[in-house]
Amino acid sequence: MRGLAAGILVWVAFGWSAGAHEAARNPRLMDFPATASGGLILPVDLHTHSVFSDGSVWPDIRVQEAKRDGLTAMAVTEHIEYQPHAADIPHPDRNRSFKLASDVAKSDVLIIAGAEITRDMPPGHINAVFITDANALKVDNVEVAIRTANAQGGFLFWNHPYWHRQSPDGIARLNPLQERLIAARLLHGVEVANGEDYSESALRIALDNNLAILGTSDIHGLIDWDFDVANGGHRAVTLVLAPTRTPAAIRDTLRAGRTVAWFKQTLIGRPAHVEEVVRASLSLEAGDVVEKSRVLAIKLKNASPVRYTLRLKAPQAFYNMGDVVVVPPYGEVALQVTGGVTPQTLQLDFEVLNSITAPKQTLSLTLKPKAG
Repeated sequence: MRGLAAGILVWVAFGWSAGAHEAARNPRLMDFPATASGGLILPVDLHTHSVFSDGSVWPDIRVQEAKRDGLTAMAVTEHIEYQPHAADIPHPDRNRSFKLASDVAKSDVLIIAGAEITRDMPPGHINAVFITDANALKVDNVEVAIRTANAQGGFLFWNHPYWHRQSPDGIARLNPLQERLIAARLLHGVEVANGEDYSESALRIALDNNLAILGTSDIHGLIDWDFDVANGGHRAVTLVLAPTRTPAAIRDTLRAGRTVAWFKQTLIGRPAHVEEVVRASLSLEAGDVVEKSRVLAIKLKNASPVRYTLRLKAPQAFYNMGDVVVVPPYGEVALQVTGGVTPQTLQLDFEVLNSITAPKQTLSLTLKPKAG
């Protein structure tokens, strides 16, 4: 990712081993702690494909992958108009993939009914999730399809608006049809991260038009192969800051825009929402002074699957490393702080380098030890 620190090796004092801590818990699992207010951080993938459109696997494999990743929910979003496997897998029922996925998911993963309205620009590709009947979207007029999905209670978002096949220069731009859909509240979100891609222009559209910020895998092949999970990769997902783990709560929270995209270990969203995720993840603990000095030992702990890259702001300084520190998933880092800081006065000002809160902007926050 542009502008993000990556691949930084951190030497840890006191003989602590980051690898040993990471091995204690599967870093693949997207298991986020609750927020300070008691809300939930729910990882969902709202853009997936199987052989029932242009994907390469049966729907039950998509469910198994979602379980392995610890997703709260996944949407089945087969193309309505594009069915390249129809000669081998004829299926006039566009709900068939959702039914097959639901049959094997049980209660482990919430399966959300959806479809991808697949058109040229305008309006491009639009996902409709939380719908009740994908067959009703098989109509010639795209605005009728969009209004029908909304009438079913759907949440609709613009897929990969920067896609080079529909926007040759890779820049997302609104056209008059999309502007009308947004004004009529018929389009509710936009993908800023899709698969291996991130778009600043799509993020700007989301921020300027009060749309939900989304990250999706848009998976067609295998999650483990496409996102190199064996070497620490992860699918792009949307973190939904919902009060409860129910389909209705997820849909209502999406409509309210309380979302953060998690893409290549980077959190993308509005500052307040990104901060909720970071503060739920990270905690600061004070230790003792080092060998009767005025250097204070501390620990940064991470209760989430995100690998955080933080830069300590001046004039504060670490004694045992430079100003950039990586806090591993479900791990901790032992540090030493100069300047005569005490446990009572300890607070550290960071820039979260693996965050994007607007084009070319990152989150800044202050961490303090928890009282008591």
